[in-house]
Amino acid sequence: MNNPLIIGSRGSQLALWQSNWVKAQLEQRGYSVSIEIIQTTGDRITDVSLSKIGSKGLFTKEIEEALLAGRVHLAVHSCKDMPTELPAGLVLSAIPVREDPRDVVVGRPLGDLPAGAKVGTSSLRRAAQLQALRPDLAIENIRGNVDTRLRKQQEGQYDAIILAAAGLHRLGLGAHVAEYLAPEQMMPAVAQGALAIETLTAGPGCDAAALLDDPATRRCVTAERAALRALGGGCQVPLGAHATLRAGTVSVHGVCVSPNGRLVIRAEASGDDAEAVGAALGQRLLDGGARAILEQVYHP
Repeated sequence: MNNPLIIGSRGSQLALWQSNWVKAQLEQRGYSVSIEIIQTTGDRITDVSLSKIGSKGLFTKEIEEALLAGRVHLAVHSCKDMPTELPAGLVLSAIPVREDPRDVVVGRPLGDLPAGAKVGTSSLRRAAQLQALRPDLAIENIRGNVDTRLRKQQEGQYDAIILAAAGLHRLGLGAHVAEYLAPEQMMPAVAQGALAIETLTAGPGCDAAALLDDPATRRCVTAERAALRALGGGCQVPLGAHATLRAGTVSVHGVCVSPNGRLVIRAEASGDDAEAVGAALGQRLLDGGARAILEQVYHP
């Protein structure tokens, strides 16, 4: 019998679904697993747009501290929340098979929304791309877990909201989707739809998590995260990236958009080395004008 393992998790419905999924996968492999809920900075600050808080690791820092202190053996995160640089002593031991990486519209499809319609999102990436697609919309900040955001939209506070398909699918809420947005319309966040299992660099948590790693998903996510690293590494950089894997070749497309939606920089790269492909994409975006966008974001 393997020694009992403790998973550190945020307390939201989606975070607990993700942690319970990992728990079930490990229990099928003979482990005894429990979950400890840990509140993060991002959970405590609910009335400010994420892009204005200005801190990396908003949803990970406190859980990582528990890992390093030995209070928990594994941390389950939404990979898109992960900074590109991890604290010393920690590693992403597993990136399991990815869910749908696309963004979705809840309420009414974008094309059906009249001028001036209120659309809710807490993401600078989504807001900037929406401004580029539909500059006539009123884009407003919305925070809270998935249920809270759905309730606010259903109450009429917003005509539509933008969410990740993966979260709705995992919670069995796919019926709320009015429209799936193709990456060409709304480039997903880096690693959107993927889970990240973080552990110490060695030990029982690392050994157990490694059993759940999906090499194809890891290669795609590695490329996307390398592009983000080239642009500064924060999860609130207005960067979208989407990688695919075909016949051993990683292809990644990316977009960086100014907050007002007027400047849209697109680039792509492909090759065998996922890290190098992502870094090349990031450099091409920077060379194409993303530096000016980042300067505008960080020093408005």
